[in-house]
Amino acid sequence: MTNSQNLNGKVTHELNYVTANRFYVEIESEITASFTECAGLGVQVDKETYFEGGINDQQRIFLKQAKFSDVTLKRGITNNLVFWNWVNQILDSNSQKERRNVNILVFNQSGETMQCWTLIGAVPVGWKAPSLQANSNTAAIEELTLAYEGLKVVNNSNSGKASTNVKRDGLGYFPSH
Repeated sequence: MTNSQNLNGKVTHELNYVTANRFYVEIESEITASFTECAGLGVQVDKETYFEGGINDQQRIFLKQAKFSDVTLKRGITNNLVFWNWVNQILDSNSQKERRNVNILVFNQSGETMQCWTLIGAVPVGWKAPSLQANSNTAAIEELTLAYEGLKVVNNSNSGKASTNVKRDGLGYFPSH
């Protein structure tokens, strides 16, 4: 957000909007691929509604746990198997299931980082190979679906890189603050 003065000398706030096509995805602070689509990011807080006897014009809302929706990342197929290797490690019963933080960074038209959404403790829960057709000339797109334990959002109005720097504690949990 930037400040400017209008003709009356009052300070107004101009919003610095971003377009949906200016984003990068980093997995553990390393950009691993250019993505064509990132969809599904969201949170829903469960609630319980209580009605008190004798109070007919109000209700009480008690908040419960947050549920984070799965995120689907799409990219063109390359010879880089980083996603399949991560999924394969999850499928291997003898392997430790590695969770990673995933940063989704959105930029304005000047290339400045506007927000960073960090999926905390992300783990792949789905992978899809592209549909292959002999008469098609479109890019082959693979999909990776991630579930995650938490979400952290930061903004950065400077031209530097936004980062949440979220790390697991000694017990394997991510901080709740």
